[in-house]
Amino acid sequence: MRIDIITVLPELLESPLNCSILKRAQEKNLAKIVVHNLRDYSTNKHRRVDDYPFGGTAGMVMQIEPIDRAISQLKTERTYDEVIYTSPDGEPFAQRMANTLSMAENLIILCGHYKGIDYRIREHLITKEISIGDYVLTGGELAAAVMCDAIIRLIPGAIGDEQSALSDSFQDNLLAAPIYTRPAEYKGWKVPDILLSGHQRKIEEWEHEKAIERTRLRRPDLLID
Repeated sequence: MRIDIITVLPELLESPLNCSILKRAQEKNLAKIVVHNLRDYSTNKHRRVDDYPFGGTAGMVMQIEPIDRAISQLKTERTYDEVIYTSPDGEPFAQRMANTLSMAENLIILCGHYKGIDYRIREHLITKEISIGDYVLTGGELAAAVMCDAIIRLIPGAIGDEQSALSDSFQDNLLAAPIYTRPAEYKGWKVPDILLSGHQRKIEEWEHEKAIERTRLRRPDLLID
């Protein structure tokens, strides 16, 4: 998998994209993340990529030309499954979407900034708009990092225990069941007896019941089968 990220703040992505699972996945050649500075595609002598919007709306907007140049250049090099724009009014990012995107070969993520982008970009160049929550960030760089993390960790071989990813929260539309480790008792706080019983079928039934309980309590908006 290859993910190309277009941003006006490439330095903001240096740390999150080069640590932990993302770093190991790239070292194993399971994934490649390439960050592109949008200013490199500007024809302005000051490398400007924003402008005042028509209509007198307050704030600055990302210009259409440098974004078109960046995306067009990338498309001459390979075919992309999706051209994603990070936007607070996009489709909510969820585990099911991460699962789908993890099977893509090539993705472009355009990080929103300022008051947004020239709307013609969304009409003609973007294939998918994604939001990581109902709030506004200074830019879409952190949203892009979140998406990269959620997507790449699902690629076979990216994490040591592939079965672990399959039991993550939301894989079955459920939060994960409570988990415990040693010691079995600490300050009078005990691990549930069922987990110490050795009866695997009963343990799995308990874990499923607890996952349903936690999900209904904390995420009543989720549909539980």
